[in-house]
Amino acid sequence: MTDATTLERARQSLDAHAWQQAYEGFASLDRDLSSEDLERLAEAAWWSAHPNESLDAFERAYAAFSAEGKRRDAARVSLRLAMEYADRLDSAVWNGWVQRASRLLADEPESLEHGWLELCLVRAAFERGDIEDVERHAVAAQEIGARLDDPDLQAFGLALQGVILVMHAQLEQGLSLVDEATLAAVGGELTPYVAGNIYCLTIGVCRSVADYRRASEWTEAAARWCEREAITAFPGVCRVQRAEIMRLHGSYAEAEDEASKARTELEAFGRLPQAGAGANEVGEVRLRRGDLDGAEEAFEQAHRLGNEAQPGIALLRLARGQLDAARSSIGSALADAGDPLDRARLLPARVEIALASYDVAEAREAAEELAATAAAIGAPMLQAAAHQALGATLTYEEDSAAAIAELRRSVRSWTESDAPFEAAQARRWLAVACRAGGDEASAVLELRAAKDAFERLGAARDAERCEEMIRTGDASDAGRRVVRTFMFTDIVGSTDLVRTIGDDAWEGILRWHDETLRTQIGAHRGEVVHTTGDGFFASFGDAAAAASCAVAIQRRLTDHRRKHGFAPEVRIGLHSAEATMIADDYAGLGVHEAARIGAIADGGEILATASTVSSGSIPFGFGDEREVELKGLDEPVHVVAIDWRVGT
Repeated sequence: MTDATTLERARQSLDAHAWQQAYEGFASLDRDLSSEDLERLAEAAWWSAHPNESLDAFERAYAAFSAEGKRRDAARVSLRLAMEYADRLDSAVWNGWVQRASRLLADEPESLEHGWLELCLVRAAFERGDIEDVERHAVAAQEIGARLDDPDLQAFGLALQGVILVMHAQLEQGLSLVDEATLAAVGGELTPYVAGNIYCLTIGVCRSVADYRRASEWTEAAARWCEREAITAFPGVCRVQRAEIMRLHGSYAEAEDEASKARTELEAFGRLPQAGAGANEVGEVRLRRGDLDGAEEAFEQAHRLGNEAQPGIALLRLARGQLDAARSSIGSALADAGDPLDRARLLPARVEIALASYDVAEAREAAEELAATAAAIGAPMLQAAAHQALGATLTYEEDSAAAIAELRRSVRSWTESDAPFEAAQARRWLAVACRAGGDEASAVLELRAAKDAFERLGAARDAERCEEMIRTGDASDAGRRVVRTFMFTDIVGSTDLVRTIGDDAWEGILRWHDETLRTQIGAHRGEVVHTTGDGFFASFGDAAAAASCAVAIQRRLTDHRRKHGFAPEVRIGLHSAEATMIADDYAGLGVHEAARIGAIADGGEILATASTVSSGSIPFGFGDEREVELKGLDEPVHVVAIDWRVGT
C-alpha cells in the first residue's frame, strides 16, 4: 500500500469516526504529514484515547501552521491546546496558549477562531468568578457564530447563557436555553467535539439542580446520536455523569462498567479530580450492592485522586457500625459545602446518620434544610429525598401519622423518577413508620415490596435487612408504648487510642469490650438494641437493673485495668422514659435524651437523669444534682453521677 493510499484511508476513517483506524493510519506516516494532517492525527489520537500523542500532534501542528504563516490555523490549534490543558488543570499552560491565540488573532478579520477565543475567555471568567464577564464572552461567541453562520458557536454560546441563568436561579429560562442547545447537539447539527461538550455541560447542569429526569432524557437522546454518528464514547467526565444516571435507574453492572472506563480514560487524560469522580461512582454502586470492602477501595481511590467521595464514605462508615466516624465524616463534608445544592446531596446522609445515633434534633435540622432547598429548586428527586428525610425524622419524633404521609409522597416521587433503590429505601422507612403507628400489616406489605426490589437490584445486604425486620415484627408488640430505662455507652478517646496502639491491637480490645458489656447487659436482664460503633444502646425493664448493670460494667473495667494494666475508659448515660417499640428498635424523644446524656458523660462516669434515680430503688449513692442543656430539648435537664466506686 502506498503512502498516498494510507493517507487517504486515514482521512476517510477520520470522517467515518473510525478513530483508532484513523489514528493508526496517520501515525504510520507521522514524519511525512502536512500541518493539516498533523491536526487530523491529533483529533484521531484524542478520540481513540491516546491523550499524550494527541497533545504532541497538536503542538506539532501549531508549529507547522506558524512556520507556514497561517495565523488563524495556528490560533485554532492554540485554542484547542488551551482547552486540553485547562481540563488537565494546568492553568499556567492553558493561559499561555490562550494569550498566544489572542496575539495571533489581534490583527485578523473576524473569524470562527475569534468565537472560540471568546469561549476560552468564558472559562477564564468562570475561574475568576466573574459571572458578568462569563455572560459577555458567551454572548459574543454566539453572535460571532450567528454572523458567520456557524452552528457550533451558536449552540455553545446558547448553552452557556442557559448555565448563567441557572446560576442566577432562573431555572426555567436557563434550562430552556440548555435544552435548545442540546437538541442541536444530539440532532446531528454540530461537530462531534462540540456536541459532546454541550451534552456534558447539559448533564452537569441537570445534576447541579438535581433534575435527573431531564438528564436521563438527554442521555437517551445522546445514545441514539452516538449510534448514528458511529461514536462509541466521548472521552471525559460525561461518562461519569452517565454512570450516575445508570446507577439511579438501578443498572448497576452498566453503571460500574461506565464509571470504571471513565476513571481509566480521565487518568490517561490527566484529569485526576474527574477520574476521582469516576472512582467515587464505582464506590456508590458497590455500596448499594452491599460490597463494603469494594466500596471502601473505590472511595479510597477517589480520595487519592482529589474527590472527597461524600456522602459515600460517611455512609460506608455507618454501614460498618462506625457511628462516631460517620458523624464526623458527614459533618466535615457539610462544613466545606457552601452551595445549597452541594449541601442537599449530603443532607440525606446527615439525617440517616443522626437517626442512627438517636440525635433527633440534628436529624430535624438537616431535614428542614433539605426541605427548604427542595422547595426552592423544585426538582422531583430532591423533593423525594426531602419527604423521606422528614418522614424518617417524624417517625423518631413519634408522629407516625405525619411520617406515613411524608414517606408515601417519597415513595411515589422516587417511583415516578425511576429510582428503584431509593424507592425501596423509602418503603423500608414507611414500614418503620407504619409499625410505630401499630399498623403491622401495612409494615409487612411495604417490607416485602422493598425486599423484592432490593433482590432484583442485587442489593443483598438491604434485602436481608428487610427480611430480618419482617421476622422481628412477627415476634414483637410493634407500635406499643412502653416505659424502659435506656443505657448508652461509649469508649472515650477511641480515635486517639486506635492511632496509638494500631488497628490489630484495637480490634482485640474492642472484641473484649463488646463481650464484656454484652455479658453484663444480659446478666442484668437487659437487651442490646444496637451497637453504636464502639458502644452500646441497651434497654432495661427498670432503673435499678440498668444502674446495677452500669456499675458492674465500670467495676469490671476497673478490675481488668488493675490486673492487666489497661482497659478502655467508658462513659455511660441512663434515662428512664416512655418510647414506642418498633420491632428491634425504640423511637421517641426519651431515647434521644438518653443518647445525649451518654454523650456528655465523662470517661469512667455513669450519668443519669435525676428523674431516673428519684424512685429510690437504685441501691447506689450519687453526687450532687446539676442542670445541663441538651441539644433538641427546650428545657434544661437535671442529672446526677452515680457513685459506683464505693465498695470497689
